[in-house]
Amino acid sequence: MTSNNEIQKRREDEEDTKRSVEEKVRGVDENVTTGFGVYVTRAEQQPAVLKVAGLELKAIYSRSSTSAKSATGGLEGIDVYSDDLGEARGYHSLLLRDDIQAVIIALPITIQPLFIEKALLAKKHVLSEKPIAMDIQTAAVLMNWYNTEIDPKLVSWSVGENVRSLESFEYARQEVKKLGRVLNFRVKVFMHVRVGTKYFETEWRKNPSYQGGFLLDAGIHYIAGARLLLGPKDPVIRVSAFTSRIRKHLPPIDTVESIWKTKSGATGTFSVSFGTTLTGSSYTVACDRGSVSVQDGAVIVRLEGNGQGEGQEKRVEFEDVFGIEKEVGYWAEAMESGKQDPRMRPEEAYRDLLVLEKILESGERNGVPVDMDHMDL
Repeated sequence: MTSNNEIQKRREDEEDTKRSVEEKVRGVDENVTTGFGVYVTRAEQQPAVLKVAGLELKAIYSRSSTSAKSATGGLEGIDVYSDDLGEARGYHSLLLRDDIQAVIIALPITIQPLFIEKALLAKKHVLSEKPIAMDIQTAAVLMNWYNTEIDPKLVSWSVGENVRSLESFEYARQEVKKLGRVLNFRVKVFMHVRVGTKYFETEWRKNPSYQGGFLLDAGIHYIAGARLLLGPKDPVIRVSAFTSRIRKHLPPIDTVESIWKTKSGATGTFSVSFGTTLTGSSYTVACDRGSVSVQDGAVIVRLEGNGQGEGQEKRVEFEDVFGIEKEVGYWAEAMESGKQDPRMRPEEAYRDLLVLEKILESGERNGVPVDMDHMDL
């Protein structure tokens, strides 16, 4: 059986791959492709794109031609675009291509919205990387612009969140629904992002110019997972949090201990740290007739006993701990059908970000409870 540390390393590898930024001095990767199109930054991402029916990798764009060429992974027939190749091979020129109908954009959080707008205006379908934006205000402006200026019948904007495409979380959500009302819940994700690792040694992570640091960049995944298990009818309505910075190299904060309250009155804890010696991750939801846990790709369902003995327990293992291929596949299917996948609607990513922002706000106020205003635009 795969150890927690091995699974965590694989997840970190995938996260580093999926974030299409590879800073060499100041370089930023952005990739664009298709037929419906997809971009990738490294060879590890290419299998997910290449396995999805209906997608054809056409081109890769990066501000550095060296990074763009490296991202092709040696595959033939992929055109390279970058700022240092001149206007004729820049991002704008790429978007003018008629044979590219869609793009995947994964950029530093602070500049990604501009590239999303340009692609949509060029009538390209967009799958952008989480988080939706650096803060709620920026996200709201981008969403309002999209809803008023872009015709969704022509092109669509989806926000990727691979946790929502994981079979383990999809299965766990269905099991939660069978067990009655949610009583309480807990989420625990712990790791130590060390100096010198490739997950840390990028300028945009070492010196983040956005709120929350790693808690925004990676923690948004864990919020999405928690919200998925709780379900759309029981949203988080209030949070209280204490935040801290355990490690000097992880500004501005690397740890959060929080309590959530949902619309139904259920309460639970959300504990995440990128600077601790604790390890592992788990999501558990307790319901009237039992509980459901997601732990490192496995789902454990425990049924409540009848008072005369212990209840039943079943464990289901899932191989896919990343969800990238599923996510890209769902996106391709949505483009083909003309109906956006609800898992990738910008509104879902907005709500993830809102919960995180309220956690940070409560932490700044030393644990004062904060309500979820602006849950819907």
